[in-house]
Amino acid sequence: MKALSKSRFKQGLECPNKLYFSNNKEVYHNNKNEDPFLQALASGGFQVEEYARLQYPGGILVDAPYEDNDYQDLANKTSELLKKENVIIYEAAFYVNNLFIRTDILVKKGIDIQLIEVKAKSINPEENYNFVGKKGALVSGWKPYLFDLAFQTYVTQLCLPNFKITPYLCLVNKTKVATIDGLNQLFRIKQTKENRTGVNKLVTDKSELGDNIMYNENLQDVVTKIHDGTYKYYDNLNFHEAIDLLVDVRLNNFYPNWPTTFSACKKCEFKKDISATTQQKKSGFEYCFKVQNKWSEADFNTSNIFNIWDLKDPKLMEQGLLFKSQLTPEDIKYKEVAGRLSRTERQWLQIEKERDNDFTEFVDKEGLKAEIDSWVYPFHFIDFETSTVPLPFHKGRKPYEQIAFQFSHHIYYEDGHIEHATEYINTTPGQFPNFIFAEHLMNALKHDQGTIFRYSTHENTILNAVRDQLKLSEYPLKNEIISFIETISHPKNNHTDPWEVPLRKNRNGTRNMVDLCDIIKKHYYNPHTKGSNSIKKVLPAVLKSSKLIQKKYSRSIASIGISSKNFAPNHVWLKTESGEVISPYNMLPPLYENLSQDEINNCLSEIENINDGGAALTAYGKIQYTDMTSAERDEIGVALKRYCELDTLAMVMVYEHLKYLIC
Repeated sequence: MKALSKSRFKQGLECPNKLYFSNNKEVYHNNKNEDPFLQALASGGFQVEEYARLQYPGGILVDAPYEDNDYQDLANKTSELLKKENVIIYEAAFYVNNLFIRTDILVKKGIDIQLIEVKAKSINPEENYNFVGKKGALVSGWKPYLFDLAFQTYVTQLCLPNFKITPYLCLVNKTKVATIDGLNQLFRIKQTKENRTGVNKLVTDKSELGDNIMYNENLQDVVTKIHDGTYKYYDNLNFHEAIDLLVDVRLNNFYPNWPTTFSACKKCEFKKDISATTQQKKSGFEYCFKVQNKWSEADFNTSNIFNIWDLKDPKLMEQGLLFKSQLTPEDIKYKEVAGRLSRTERQWLQIEKERDNDFTEFVDKEGLKAEIDSWVYPFHFIDFETSTVPLPFHKGRKPYEQIAFQFSHHIYYEDGHIEHATEYINTTPGQFPNFIFAEHLMNALKHDQGTIFRYSTHENTILNAVRDQLKLSEYPLKNEIISFIETISHPKNNHTDPWEVPLRKNRNGTRNMVDLCDIIKKHYYNPHTKGSNSIKKVLPAVLKSSKLIQKKYSRSIASIGISSKNFAPNHVWLKTESGEVISPYNMLPPLYENLSQDEINNCLSEIENINDGGAALTAYGKIQYTDMTSAERDEIGVALKRYCELDTLAMVMVYEHLKYLIC
């Protein structure tokens, strides 16, 4: 049976053409792996839903065997339950006019119905303008959720025209604190033999959960304005017109020829995949551009604007400027900045080099040398792996507080000797590791005044969070660790406690970490990165460009003289295949089944607070929320340590290349 479900409705809102491509999944490749078990490990969504259900005890689940997905049967079961004067239903099903939904929680009292959609997304109820901004428009980040809720309300009202239906979003209240220990361990994620994802609850009554950390937002007014067309998802299509279009596409399987736009096409998941197993499938992206923009095969091999780093101007596409060869500096508002590459200078470097098929590196030698000359030996390279969880680990902790569970640390000495000096990992289920993590980090870095390197802003953000947590704790070494954190980092601009010093321009610690990613953005560009500044892209680009790094790391660890805590002395970091250097990351076994880090990040791209590091995060989630043996847990721990060690060694390799370039 075909119907427009709420998941299909959401996909169609992103772009109606996507609905056509997903209708024909045997024909069109989808880069987005939507593995529900992986997403459950990363987001906590299933756990939050079960937690929310316990706040509504006595509910009845509308369920069906896995092989039986009859929409009408599920809807009939719901109708029977709704004959009761008062009833709570989990997964109530409604099917009408080829529309099908299942509501997370439905509470019926007489003719009044509360329709409650549960999300693991967090909210601060005390803030204004959470859903509707100051200027009266829907807040973009909430738009998909609000239209989803409006769709559910619409379908339910069609089925129950004589009932008063009030829609709610049930969200994680990030101002609340857990009042019991081990809350997040009470909901165990499982995967059945039918490959379905679910949760084993270790509690049966909400009294065992302590104070409720969820918050219900009545969104009747917003939903009404979506229905009447006040709020639109598309400028040229109201809510009811969108439903008519998407139902037509879903049932009749036709290509809607929805206009291509920069923002939608840039992140389209229906692009051609280059892997051997899926390359026979077609590209939906190519189909759109052949039909709408009359692209030839040659055009698809011509460098286009969609991968230009940090490009935010949709008007280029509206003006027909789709290829880098069409652009001028004025089109990107080119502007130079003294002493470093500006954002637009970097964009223009990418445009020029891809346009001219030029793979030579750009190096601002003067600026880079000034940076390097200011650094103090020995150099310390650190990388953190972290998680955020909606259900807190311990009493007194808030939802979505940062959890720092792992770090790796390489030291580069003045004589060129490289040591994998220290590492830390916590694989104990239910343990809040942050303070022990910070203590280990302090002990690793406090013995000298050498420069400390991070890659991007993540490590500084985590140390800010750990400092705030320590301030409220009774941890024995809290004052010493706080002082250490303030020395090697800087407060965020929106920090409410500016580290108890008068506001001034420079609030950096005396040994503030150096952001190696920022150094690269300012002074170096490698065309092999295709505009990306991720270490996972920069390292392979450096390996392609640097004969020095290739030669050095094509030898065994022992012959190079590099120490390692997780690899044997005969391990070789770099290997070649058909004349191409293989990224060291691609030689490590996957942390999650058979998915690469890029595939995992694609799967998790829409989950709150996840930008990168999804592979480590899901591996950690598996340790925390699934039942496994000590041996299995230890095996995952070993794999995590290898990945994290490579992250800091990758930074060392990048530094060595930058140093060579200014010699």
